[in-house]
Amino acid sequence: MTRTVRWGVLSASNFAQKDWIPALQQSSHGHLVALATSSPEKAARATAMEPSLKIVPDYDALLQRDDVDAIYIPLPNHMHVEWAKKALEAGKHVLAEKPLAMHASEIDDLIALRDKTGLHMAEAFMVTHHPQWTRVREIIKGGGIGRLRHIDAAFSFTNRDMGNIRNRSDAGGGALRDIGVYPTCTSRFVMQQEPEVLSARVEWEAGVDVVVRAQLQFPDDVGFDFYISTRMHRRQEMAFHGEDGLIRIGSPFNAGLYRAHTIEWQRDGHGDIVEHFEGTQQYVNQLNAFHDTVLNGADYACPLEFSLGNQQVIDALFEKAGTPD
Repeated sequence: MTRTVRWGVLSASNFAQKDWIPALQQSSHGHLVALATSSPEKAARATAMEPSLKIVPDYDALLQRDDVDAIYIPLPNHMHVEWAKKALEAGKHVLAEKPLAMHASEIDDLIALRDKTGLHMAEAFMVTHHPQWTRVREIIKGGGIGRLRHIDAAFSFTNRDMGNIRNRSDAGGGALRDIGVYPTCTSRFVMQQEPEVLSARVEWEAGVDVVVRAQLQFPDDVGFDFYISTRMHRRQEMAFHGEDGLIRIGSPFNAGLYRAHTIEWQRDGHGDIVEHFEGTQQYVNQLNAFHDTVLNGADYACPLEFSLGNQQVIDALFEKAGTPD
């Protein structure tokens, strides 16, 4: 293999063009080679960003290209597993957008296929590649807020377009799969443990969860409450509350876009400390880490086993919530 990871993208989604392709262009050891789309308009926008880009008319043809090492999958949620399997079987490394799967058993299948092929595959949990989360974990593990007792999180924004794939049950839409994965993955990343789901209350609209209120518990009696919504004014917040202090993350999930990259650390008897992470680009960091794993065999922060644990939590939340009337 060359010392550059050559990428192909399945679809010219808005997110791929707005966020992912610019991040790849800023990353180290990665290059965009080909993109599959049947839309002339989307193809034109993509080639304007990357003039050497090869446009391929269908997904299968892209997977068969010899000049592509890795595939990025920003397709609708329900299509991720199908095309991840096809990409691995075609000999390509895979980075798939979250949620990787609809059910945990599907990730078991992907782990088996990854191990069989010896390829690298990951779910695009970009937040775990932001250094603020490693720092939060360091503070807590180092006793910086004393015994951790409780975690709170909130994530909301407004999306009332019922034609949007995030509001379509047949496409794997809904708040929990779209944004609920962030409080669960970041808390698990910090804790390095698995929580038990105690309760989940859901407001449904047209068969899709639009508000979720959840109570969970980590080992050692650490409580974890969060709510998410795609029908409320935008908000992002997360806090880790200990017996001797508190950590607040100013922009836990869209760092630098929602608010500044800061964490506020309050300690009894020590005053408040604000730590800044300006200039950090978590999408770029994610790609650099992916490239390092593919090219050098480096350990990856959130392998598929991490994704499996997260999906098991999401599955348990849906089970507690029940089905829409």
